[in-house]
Formats: sequence, structure tokens, C-alpha cells
Amino acid sequence: MASQQSMNSDSSSMSKSKSRSGSMPQLLCYHNDIAPIRVVKHDGPTRGKRFYGCSHLIWTDESNEVRELQFKLFEKDTEIAVLELENSLLQEKVKELKQTNLKNHDQLEEILLENSVTREGMYTATADKKLYVFLLMSW
Repeated sequence: MASQQSMNSDSSSMSKSKSRSGSMPQLLCYHNDIAPIRVVKHDGPTRGKRFYGCSHLIWTDESNEVRELQFKLFEKDTEIAVLELENSLLQEKVKELKQTNLKNHDQLEEILLENSVTREGMYTATADKKLYVFLLMSW
């Protein structure tokens, strides 16, 4: 953080903030603020070169690359948000299906129990019928 502050003071002492951006496109800095365009004032190979000034230095001729990367980052954030929404919807669907499965399982158990009771009654009725037929024939 201290090195970042010293970098900020160095860049502000080496450059002057411009209030107008002219034909230069606006660019968001790393803090999601509009970065001001500045011009290098110190002697050296970059004198007169314009850059987007913030706590981070971005040369204006590199701004298209930065904007493309920011747009790609925005696209990925959007894609992640959509996938997270789809994931939560699918999780809700799984919960619903599990509840439906439990209800179906309970209903199946009830049907199987009723079926066994019915079969038992059927066997009893068949045995009684055979007994009555036997008794009737034996008279």
C-alpha cells in the first residue's frame, strides 16, 4: 500500500490532470471510477505521452486492450451470474424431485401393503370356497 501511495505521488508529480478527455474514450480504472487522462510532463522518452491516471498507470494507446479485457471480464461475470442462477434453479428442482420421490415411495409402500392384504383375503376366500365345496360334496 505504501509503495502504491508513493507511486501515486510520483505519477501525480510527473503528470498533470486534464479536465477534458478530447477524443479519447472514457475508461474505468481499477476502482470502477472514470480514469482521468493525464500527460507526462517530466523529461524522458515518454514526455508528452498521454495516459489514464489513477493509482494504476494505463497508457492511452493501450486502452483498447484494457477495455477489451474489461468487457471480457464483464461477459464472464455475466456468464457466472447466469450459471449460478441456473444452478440454484436446478437445486430447487432436485429438492422438489426428492420430495416427489419420497411421496411416491410412501404411496408404493401403501399399495404393496394393500396388495398383500388383498392377496391374503383372496387366499382365505379361496380356501373357504374349497372347504364349502368339499362339505357340499360330502353330503
